[in-house]
Amino acid sequence: MKLRRVLKSLGVIVFLAAVYFFISLVQVWSTGRNADRQPVDAIVVLGAAQYDGRPSPQFQARLDHALELWKLDLASYIVVTGGKQQGDRFTEAATARKFFESSGVASDLIFEENSGTTTYASLLAVSQIASQKKIARVLIVSDPFHLLRAKLIAKEVGLDASSSSTRSSVIQGGDAFSRNLQEAAGVVVGRIVGFDRVDSWTN
Repeated sequence: MKLRRVLKSLGVIVFLAAVYFFISLVQVWSTGRNADRQPVDAIVVLGAAQYDGRPSPQFQARLDHALELWKLDLASYIVVTGGKQQGDRFTEAATARKFFESSGVASDLIFEENSGTTTYASLLAVSQIASQKKIARVLIVSDPFHLLRAKLIAKEVGLDASSSSTRSSVIQGGDAFSRNLQEAAGVVVGRIVGFDRVDSWTN
């Protein structure tokens, strides 16, 4: 009887964990469909890979979408994020700045976070920039699968954030589904232990 109660309890725990994961997965998917158009103080573009100063296709999609939002006059500033990997000559933030400047955005309206190599580190640095520049509300731009965790991290570091996902991400199909699963797992664990503790494997 005792073993049966233990197994029953374990079954309930597994069931509840599965339900929680499924709910988080749905939230990852639904947040990735967001396309907020409310005015904010700054658009925050989360970094992605760059190749010697040229944005990767994934990064370019984020930059293109952020530029579209900028042209709608939704924000006064753009905040670009992302450091560099070992051996790189350019940071992700510098690559993004170059793109926006070449697209006609005034240099003094672009702020750089150029040290973060994870989402948490970048958004923590963005929160410091926001405090210095009196930025109250931000709009985060990234891939659909990435946005729920980014918004939760933003809240954890004190940012008032909405989100808008790129519709031209090169990550599609099975790869996108895999990323959604990974993000759901990161959200589940991050909500329990804090997102800074899971940032190294969710990136």
